[in-house]
Amino acid sequence: MPRILSIFALVVLSMAASAQPSLLDRARALHKQALLIDGHNDYPWALREHDPARDLDKLDISKPQPSIMTDIARLKAGGVGGQFWSVYTPVELQGQAAVTATLEQIDIVHRMVRKYPQAFELALTADDVQRIHRAGKIASMIGMEGGHSIDNSLANLRMFHRLGARYMTLTHTSNTPWADSATDTPKSNGLSPFGEEVVREMNWLGMLVDLSHVSPETMEDAIHVSEAPVIFSHSVARALNDHPRNVPDNILKMLTANGGVIMVTFVPGFVSPAVNAWNKLQTAEQDRLKALTPNDPAAVKTGVDKWTAGHPAPRATIADVANHIDHIRDVAGINHIGIGSDFDGITQTVQDLDNVSTYPALTAELLKRGYSEDDITKILGTNILRVMRQAEQVSKRLQAQRGPSTAIMNASSAAAQAQGPVTITLQRTTCFGTCPAYTVTIADNGTVTYTGGDHARVQGSQTWKIDPSAVRALAKEMQDAGYFDLQDEYRAMMTDHPTTYTSLTVGSRTKKIKNYVAGPPRLKEMEERIDEVAGTKKYVRGDGKLLEAIQDGDVATVRSLLAAGADAKAIDSDRVTLVMRAAELGNAEAVRLLLAAGGDPTARDRFGRNAADRARDGLASGIAKQYELILRMLTDELMS
Repeated sequence: MPRILSIFALVVLSMAASAQPSLLDRARALHKQALLIDGHNDYPWALREHDPARDLDKLDISKPQPSIMTDIARLKAGGVGGQFWSVYTPVELQGQAAVTATLEQIDIVHRMVRKYPQAFELALTADDVQRIHRAGKIASMIGMEGGHSIDNSLANLRMFHRLGARYMTLTHTSNTPWADSATDTPKSNGLSPFGEEVVREMNWLGMLVDLSHVSPETMEDAIHVSEAPVIFSHSVARALNDHPRNVPDNILKMLTANGGVIMVTFVPGFVSPAVNAWNKLQTAEQDRLKALTPNDPAAVKTGVDKWTAGHPAPRATIADVANHIDHIRDVAGINHIGIGSDFDGITQTVQDLDNVSTYPALTAELLKRGYSEDDITKILGTNILRVMRQAEQVSKRLQAQRGPSTAIMNASSAAAQAQGPVTITLQRTTCFGTCPAYTVTIADNGTVTYTGGDHARVQGSQTWKIDPSAVRALAKEMQDAGYFDLQDEYRAMMTDHPTTYTSLTVGSRTKKIKNYVAGPPRLKEMEERIDEVAGTKKYVRGDGKLLEAIQDGDVATVRSLLAAGADAKAIDSDRVTLVMRAAELGNAEAVRLLLAAGGDPTARDRFGRNAADRARDGLASGIAKQYELILRMLTDELMS
């Protein structure tokens, strides 16, 4: 009888246990009640990478988007009630180019909110966040990632705030002229005097000072200067993983007195010491292969892929993330923790925490560790909401005391913060039997090295000196024009264009572009500026301007060049003539002018085709051009 009772008791206990909700069920229920505010999501940049035109229809998050980490259905499944959308701009963009790119990223958020009004609404205040969340929408806020976005201008900072930006990360991976980054060589040893003024103006605006990405010295300086609580929008504890992006304990202790929040991120290399160590080994292997084969990136990639296949990457876990939360709670306190995933800004993910639907899995882990629902609610959103309110209160007080700052960045200080050695190179190959081949390299000490090849006026190498300040000015002009934001390759419309390579190196950043004809900025104009600054024109003879005019359909220029003595009989290595080119392009007037200037209508290329054959091809294509007229013109010329 006792044994029967014992079995019965076990059955009853088992049934009771199965009736208890699982930790994940409890977590999901909590997310339905609580306000989850994520401090950092890079969907706007994921869209830009997917479509340079930033067309929301090309990555429509109202539909499932498995290629990225964010879409509306998964945001709702994850219980997201508020989101800081990162308007990230790479540090390779500087000056006006960075300002423009940041404006474009902010525009994405505004257009996103407009496109999906049932899902999102722009939030500018803490009250907005709560109101929008109560309405069942996701409160959408804007976070600027990198102080280079303001181009050393407080006026730009104020205008970005007016457009909705509610935090700014003081640096990204490189220093600004007024603040040191965690991943760059120190220049200001924290904040410069102008950097302190940036922080004060952010306080005046009510804009959160974000210290993710900055050096410990910058963290300390900013906390001392700021009258409002600061944030780390996506960081974790350095005591658990010695990565320069992580926050030391002494700063976590300062955060307590400041009232700020560190929003725990899901970046595997920051969270997991094992992943951090593996990343360093992979980077070391890549550097080794680059040293062995410096001019063969394909071989480097193949070698890295082979190494990676033999050294599988470890995975960061939800337990790793929770360990950081434990540590920050122990050092700074429960009131100073938030969530800042960095979804769509990462290439590696935490296991089972890999998209915006998975936040409840982390909450379940915290429940398992004994965190109360009240404490979890603080972590999920009420801590950062408090910080927003305090920043708004500080702003209200400061704006009652003074107007906007008129401080400007000291020009000499900015110049002293040069970003490293500058090298500019322009290389052109030959084309159409007339375009000159040459290479010109300009170093920041003013040394110009020129090497002339086929069809250049001066063959061989020449070296001379120019004003070094002109080199720096040209590099800045290229950066301000958005050079580092360009595609790596632009395909020329016609195969007989010269192949042109233009490269810009500033410090550790290099951009090399091949085969371009146009783009933002107009690269043809940039090529001319390089030649102008270098002084190479006297070494280079005519560069196929007649061919370019024909290809551009610029009949007036064709006429003037022929009148000035340009060779209408020019022929390339495939025996293609200018008359053939004008015929295939359907430009009857150009054909007429070339024939009148001595162009040969009977010439055949190395495949035996003449200008009339090319005009017939155009006529057969159905394209509405002057091919029939050109055929008559060529026939008349042959018969005469």
